[in-house]
Amino acid sequence: MKTITSFFLILCLAVGCSSSEGKGMEQPMDDVTGENENPDGNGQDPDGPDTGNTGSFLSVVEEFGQLSVTGNKMVDQNGNSVQLRGMSLFWSQWIGKYYTPEVVAWLKDDWRCTAVRAALAVEHEGYLENPEVEKQKIFAVVDAAIANGLYVIIDWHDHHAEDHLEESVAFFGEMAEKYGDYPNIIYETYNEPLNVSWKNVLKPYHEAVISEIRKYDSDNLIVCGTPNWSQDVEDVIFEKLDDPNVMYTLHYYAATHKQELRNKALLAINNNIPIFVTEYGVSEASGDGSIDGTEAETWWNFLDEYNISHLNWSIADKEELSAALKPGASTIGGWALDDLTTSGTMVREHLREKNKAY
Repeated sequence: MKTITSFFLILCLAVGCSSSEGKGMEQPMDDVTGENENPDGNGQDPDGPDTGNTGSFLSVVEEFGQLSVTGNKMVDQNGNSVQLRGMSLFWSQWIGKYYTPEVVAWLKDDWRCTAVRAALAVEHEGYLENPEVEKQKIFAVVDAAIANGLYVIIDWHDHHAEDHLEESVAFFGEMAEKYGDYPNIIYETYNEPLNVSWKNVLKPYHEAVISEIRKYDSDNLIVCGTPNWSQDVEDVIFEKLDDPNVMYTLHYYAATHKQELRNKALLAINNNIPIFVTEYGVSEASGDGSIDGTEAETWWNFLDEYNISHLNWSIADKEELSAALKPGASTIGGWALDDLTTSGTMVREHLREKNKAY
């Protein structure tokens, strides 16, 4: 019922958003920059692959519908293996200015994102101290993603979530009760654990949060953080969570994490562990240092080979290499090419090459 009901809701929302009061506040990048990337009117770069929308679907959620897990793959409503590519927003308490409906719409229309990630900051004057303020930012992004037919990750952006179990359970229970009927929703219960045990610390934490989510939402995907900044995915092999629609988090930064981490990922994949890259960068793990374009391409090829979904860190105008935007970039999208950093330019080109235009 969720897929059918959500189809009509998304269709109505999509039609409503085409009005002058909806997402069309800015013209697509082609108009902003004066570039003519679309001479044939099919939404594609003229020299790019034929990934354009045939016109039969208004959004990726309409096309893929209810996501689930089969073996080590994420599959759509028809059981076909599918891959999401998109962008993560920055810590909500520090650069929450981009948590706007207009930014979400721009990421769909111009960057061709099929998913966005709302990173709820937990510590550092985030949700623990200002729960209502931070929660409203998440609502804004989730509501905009639903209106635009995107998948959206609700991320508990924390490094010590096992110390905040009560707050996490309450938060995800509220999110699941509010949004559980929408197939757009993906829950990320713990962004990046530190050097803690999967079996003794993380697995019990995830089980408690998952139990609360499932009271209200029986089937949307849940992505669970793994030890050591969500890199030790192989720790899960003999201790999988007992839920059919759970995936496990892998994070990487291309200039730091190379073949050794891909080998760990491959070990997990070969042992039937479904992986979701909810955060990656083309820079070093610090978010700065250097950009490794060769390794970035190697990682993208690896993710495509195994149909692994991935979201880039991040939509932010912080002065660091992993930020997609230059300082002062508009908080309502409409970014010209000159507004993008090297990372932003690389990732936008990757998304526009690989994703459909809806």
